[in-house]
Formats: sequence, structure tokens, C-alpha cells
Amino acid sequence: MSSLQALQALIQRHAGSATDRAGSVFAVSVQAPTEIQHHVLEPTFVVVAQGAKRAMLGDEVFEYREGQFLVVTVDLPIAGCVIQASPELPYLAAGLKLQAATISSLLLEMDPADMAASEPAGFAVSDAPEELLDTVVRMLRLKDSPRDAGVLGPLVERELVWRLLHGAQGAMVRQIGLADSRLSQIGRAIRFIRDHHAEAISIPMLADMVAMSESSFHRHFRGATTMSPLQYQKLIRLQEARARILSDAGDVAAIGYSVGYDSPSQFSREYSRLFGAPPGRDKLRLGLRATMA
Repeated sequence: MSSLQALQALIQRHAGSATDRAGSVFAVSVQAPTEIQHHVLEPTFVVVAQGAKRAMLGDEVFEYREGQFLVVTVDLPIAGCVIQASPELPYLAAGLKLQAATISSLLLEMDPADMAASEPAGFAVSDAPEELLDTVVRMLRLKDSPRDAGVLGPLVERELVWRLLHGAQGAMVRQIGLADSRLSQIGRAIRFIRDHHAEAISIPMLADMVAMSESSFHRHFRGATTMSPLQYQKLIRLQEARARILSDAGDVAAIGYSVGYDSPSQFSREYSRLFGAPPGRDKLRLGLRATMA
């Protein structure tokens, strides 16, 4: 049995089960293509064992499918959908949330010659080599042995991150663990925008916060996220608004104000452009879908 076949069997066995002690290891199985879902994806490694998924980040569209892996290095507002799945051949994926502390500790073990600098990038898709697939298989097998998982789990997770650091996207992953890297600096600005999404943001203030010129900040921010800081903030606002609408958090207009919109018409227009329907109609649609589920 190949590593990919073993991974398919493990994901089907463990998809939807409790994650590991830190909630960092996950397995997903989807039996049919899905509608587009909007969410913020935090630094994560995901490998696809079967099927395919499409994701949109700003104006960029990318796909990852069987035998490929995705790495996300900063918090990104991504829209994604499963495009290849069926009850007989479901979409299967597994992954690990990437922790800066783990990466930083492994960087101390690396040969400086293997640590070439790179421009910050927020995501990338690559083919998964056999040794990486084998590590994911062993990581998921530990779910069958809770006694061993507590001791061996952290070791296998470190091995997986080590292989990422030396793989096709190693330069990008390394920047997560470097406190003074451009990606870490952009990450601080991103976290500030997420925490203060309802407030007016100042580009000079953000640039000063991360010790960059405004032009350099814009260039590196766009390089990591494919969008400007203001476009990023707008996506975060709209995703937060939809989450509140889905939870029936109150009047639609009031939700728009709560996420930073002063104009109900602008809120409705931008919401419709992203989600395909104005807030009130989308709320009814989401409610009907939840009732039928």
C-alpha cells in the first residue's frame, strides 16, 4: 500500500473525530462538491489525499488536488469550495496548524546555508513528496494509539515541520519562525487589522508599527496577501458581518454599523458583490439552508 492510499484510509477513519491534545492535527472528508465558503485561514499545512478543492484569495484563484499540499503562512480571508468529491470517492484532506514557536526551535537546528531569504508570501501549493506523505501517515496513525500520541505526537509533528522547512516551500515556512522576518512583520499588521477591523485604519500607522516605509509596507503586504491593507480589512469586515448574520445576531443594518460601515447602502452593495445576495436576502437563504440541513 502506498503512503497516499494509507493516508486515504486513515482520513476516512478519523475525519470529524477529536483533534490531538493541542487541536492542531485535523482530518476532513467531504462526500460532494460544496458551495463557496468564506473564512479566515490561519497558518496551516494541508495535504489532499483524494479529490480537489478550489480557493480564491483576492483576485487569485488556485486549486490543490490529490497528492498536493497547501501551505498558508499568515491569516488569510479565503473563499474556498470542494470541486471534486462523491460518496464513492470523497474529498479527503489532513493537516497541521503551523506554530511559530515550533518553527523557531527547528530553525536553531538548521544549517545557515539552507536558510536563503525570500520575499514574504502568504500561500503556496506544491506536489507532496513521498517522505512528507509518510510523515502525515504516521501522524494520523497515532490517533489509533492515545497512549503513544502524547509522547510521539509532538515528535512526529516536529518531523513534519522539519520536512516542510527543507521542502519546496521551506523559505516561506521559515519566515513564520523568524521574529524579524518581513512575513512576521506583515503578520503583526494583519493581526492588528483583524482585531480592529471595525475602526478606520491608517496606512502610515501600520507601516510605522512594523518599521517599514509606506511603499515597502504596501509591497510586502500585497506580496503576502495578494491585496492591499484596505481590501484585506473590507474582506474581514464582510466575513465578520456574515458570521453575525448567520448567528442571527440582530438587525442587518446594525450589523453593518458594528463591523465598521457608516453607509447601509455601501454595506449592502459590497456584501452582495462578495456573497451574491444583499444581507437581508442572504440571511433568509442561510436560515432556510440551516432548516433543511
